[in-house]
Amino acid sequence: MPAIWIGAILIVAGVVWAAMTTTRRGRLSDPEPAPTKSADTLEPAGRGRRLSLSAELPAFALIIVGAVILFAGAFV
Repeated sequence: MPAIWIGAILIVAGVVWAAMTTTRRGRLSDPEPAPTKSADTLEPAGRGRRLSLSAELPAFALIIVGAVILFAGAFV
């Protein structure tokens, strides 16, 4: 039973970590308004770096390790 709790806590911690790193990068909706675009759109002016895989690797690692521990604890 403790393995299931540890796995669940690691999964939740990974999701929270991923959310925190994404929100720390700033606003998604047009942080620098372009003079040629309309100001009433939510689309960013350029390519966003909001969901980069390399920045989220520690969070994904926590989620994967938590899932492995969770499933291992379920079958023991």
